[in-house]
Amino acid sequence: MPWRPMTAQDLARAQILADTIHIDHPEDAEVFAERLRLYPQGCLALEEGGRLIGYALTHPWHFGKPPALNSLLGEIPHDATTYYVHDVALLPEARGKGYAAQVAQKLAHHAEGAGFSNLSLVAVNNSQGFWERLGFRTRNVPGLEEKLLSYGPDAGLMVRELAQALS
Repeated sequence: MPWRPMTAQDLARAQILADTIHIDHPEDAEVFAERLRLYPQGCLALEEGGRLIGYALTHPWHFGKPPALNSLLGEIPHDATTYYVHDVALLPEARGKGYAAQVAQKLAHHAEGAGFSNLSLVAVNNSQGFWERLGFRTRNVPGLEEKLLSYGPDAGLMVRELAQALS
């Protein structure tokens, strides 16, 4: 599997990918560096032919309270209730090769091993159908609507229950 742990040497290349892929959702380099520092086991890089073509940033968090875009976490909460998928980004040439399904399964196994019963994320850019194919379902959380608007008009909280997804 070409997914591997992200290293500090990958950060600049991951930032370039993010700036290319997520034009409407820019994040500062400090966000990437902090995620890698706080939870390195949740940061993955996708390489093909020696070239970075994707990345994933994930970490434990509080369910139904996704971090604001382009914000620093400060720390990983000791009482986290979900394994949060902050970002999975693939260049167009990496899509359709099964890499997204590979990383989703890898993240699910990691989260389950860490004691979490679910993965959660905020889907943006009309990606809900993509995430549904990977076992995620839309979840409405009262009071979250305003925060989701900061992610864009189509943003929605999605959850993948692990006991159900891995059985």
